[in-house]
Amino acid sequence: MNIADIQQILEQFRAGELDDAAAAERIKHLSFEDIGFARVDHARAARQGFPEVIFGLGKTPEQIAGVFEKLIERAPNVLITRATPEVYGVIRNIHTEAEWHESARLIRVFRDKTDLGTGEITVCTAGTSDIPVAEEAALTAETMGNRVQRIWDAGVAGVHRILAERERLQNSRVVIVCAGMEGALPSVVGGLVSVPVIAVPTSIGYGASFGGVTALLGMLNSCSSNVTVVNIDNGFGAGFTASLINRKTTS
Repeated sequence: MNIADIQQILEQFRAGELDDAAAAERIKHLSFEDIGFARVDHARAARQGFPEVIFGLGKTPEQIAGVFEKLIERAPNVLITRATPEVYGVIRNIHTEAEWHESARLIRVFRDKTDLGTGEITVCTAGTSDIPVAEEAALTAETMGNRVQRIWDAGVAGVHRILAERERLQNSRVVIVCAGMEGALPSVVGGLVSVPVIAVPTSIGYGASFGGVTALLGMLNSCSSNVTVVNIDNGFGAGFTASLINRKTTS
């Protein structure tokens, strides 16, 4: 429960802007709000540094819109991952500042652009086919208040391409590396930098890539000690974790 939210409700009550019943109702919903098909977690930002993110896959447009309406009342920035153009149409009718990012299949409202990071987050891909997952990571990190730079198509089949970006990588606070096939690039990047490397296996590859399992296992067995791994195609998880690593401490 956010103390600032409680103080605001009390101030509105004292000013006569809320009666006792309205104030009690607002306080009741400070932690979470039960809307039947979902319990919207309004305390998520206080606990984890960013509001609840809507995972669109498996939800109807009406369900997504219902959760979105509750979140946007209190949060300046809202993310919806694994969305569709149909969902975007519904959200755009609710809030005209909503953006549609087709490659990442992501919808966001990005009103608060305060820089909350200590440095830059670099997101790079082994191939062009990995960009959708990488864009999900990059957009997530940006929306959480980070400066993000992108390096696309720098895989080990032409290792000179990633070596040419060594200075940018070494100046980063966190590096996210998205790769399919055999998933070798995170280990190479890990050997070049002294910061955390978040490896994202993608489902890109031929038959024996097993939908990203081969890349996942390769990354889990990385010889570079600064490499950690998220789930297959989980660009969002990588961007969120990188943001927490990069977050400025508050006194």
